[in-house]
Amino acid sequence: MIRVVIAEDQAMVLGALAALLEIEGDFDVVGRAQDGEEALEMCREKRPDVLLTDIEMPRRTGLELASALKQEKLPTRVIILTTFARGGYLRRALEAGASGYLLKDSPAEHLANAVRRVKAGGRVVDPELAAEAWSEPDPLTDRERQVLRMAGEGQTSADIASTLHLSEGTVRNYLSEAISKLGAGNRVEAARIARDKGWL
Repeated sequence: MIRVVIAEDQAMVLGALAALLEIEGDFDVVGRAQDGEEALEMCREKRPDVLLTDIEMPRRTGLELASALKQEKLPTRVIILTTFARGGYLRRALEAGASGYLLKDSPAEHLANAVRRVKAGGRVVDPELAAEAWSEPDPLTDRERQVLRMAGEGQTSADIASTLHLSEGTVRNYLSEAISKLGAGNRVEAARIARDKGWL
């Protein structure tokens, strides 16, 4: 049996994914998490073969989750399952240690086969998306990305500085760099451009 944990913050989608795998006969869904922190705890405790995770989730994104599993050297292999057909996300997912990147609009039978391939040590990535991921490199540093994401959520420089334990001047410098690199007119436009590219 292939032991799987599924991380997805939408309850109906979470249930549907579990049902899809369980009807196959060779899968055992050993955990269902609705946020990234809960998923990490389940992976530590249950040591599943594969973690199937969304990107956008509360408390820890799928990318942060993949990175944490890699850092902790847990044996679980990660498949990102998302609506985001963006090369930037794919590139960051692979750099974080993910073994697969599937789109939610893929045919249902692709999911089970992808999990089997990843469990066997393979990789599963949409070839067109893979070509796009390396055609335009992500210009942002991790800190610029973090600050820009928070600014894009409407937080002020003071809020960001307080949360990240930085000075307001440092936060403004990061935002200024990000805006300049993306050729944007302001922080809102920069966040939108970065999100569209899959860099946030």
